[in-house]
Amino acid sequence: MHDTQARQRTTVPEKDALTGAGSTPAPERRPRRVDWRKRGEIALLAGPALIMFLGFVILPVAMAAFYGFFKWNGFGWPTEFIGLDNYVMIWQDDTFRQAVMHNGIILVLSLVLQGPIAILFALLMNQKIRGRSIIRILIFVPYVISEVIVGIGWSLMLQDAGALNSLLEKWGMSDLQQSWIADPAIAMTSLMIIITWKYIGFAVILMLAGMQSIPEELYEAAAIDGAGFWKTQWAITVPLLGPTIRIWAFLSIIGSLQLFDLVNIIWGQYIAATAGTSTMATYMYQNGHLAGSYGFGNAVAVMLFIITLIVALLYQRFVLRRDTEGALTGDGGRKRK
Repeated sequence: MHDTQARQRTTVPEKDALTGAGSTPAPERRPRRVDWRKRGEIALLAGPALIMFLGFVILPVAMAAFYGFFKWNGFGWPTEFIGLDNYVMIWQDDTFRQAVMHNGIILVLSLVLQGPIAILFALLMNQKIRGRSIIRILIFVPYVISEVIVGIGWSLMLQDAGALNSLLEKWGMSDLQQSWIADPAIAMTSLMIIITWKYIGFAVILMLAGMQSIPEELYEAAAIDGAGFWKTQWAITVPLLGPTIRIWAFLSIIGSLQLFDLVNIIWGQYIAATAGTSTMATYMYQNGHLAGSYGFGNAVAVMLFIITLIVALLYQRFVLRRDTEGALTGDGGRKRK
């Protein structure tokens, strides 16, 4: 009897030392049951989009990378394997390096020109003025017009005997007549004017949508504090418009790197390089499709994809990081210690 009580006294403290005196034992974790119904719904809803993405994005990129290792004329199965020769020839070509530089110039100028102009137009249309709806339509209409129509229209106006030079001559300003398309000193300026006119409407709509989401109470508080119009916009509108500006800039960067249609329509197949407006996409079209060298053209397409992907990842890592982290929910949105 005494031995049994002694054993009980010795075993109870040991159990308390393991679990903590007065604490309740931790509940046993039950294995999570797989919700096959939920997974089936996700597969049913996301499956078609995933199949389309794999079939029309990933597979073409993989096939282009495969064809880039061959000297191929586009007919039959490629058999003449040349390894990395196509990629080496790409970077050894001065024309391609100039095209990359032109894409960089278009990228920077698009951000510098379209961003401030779009914000100013959005500020104007965010005010209660007469004809605001008409102004919005006039600004947004060029964006919805087909690039083919825009390219043909501007090419007809900017030719040496086109509408612009004819108007300058009638107005007695013949000294201002220029070769707006063929002159390398002016061609890039002409291209940027066309791009700004074409895509400014999209930027304005995005900025205006961002301004509509800013609470009116902030502007009322600023007015009570005696802040003027421009100081209010600089202190309230621009900072709160930051996520919208960053998203628009990302879309503008990707579009600038992949620019093809306007340049190819206005400058044609061969004068874009001599006029200083060629891009990586027009280089790919000219030296791949038109030259009948589809292996080389696929290699250029892969380089364009890699450059765009690197720029997109760097932009997302260093610029969009705050926006993407703020959009996460659950454990992903918590700060990691």
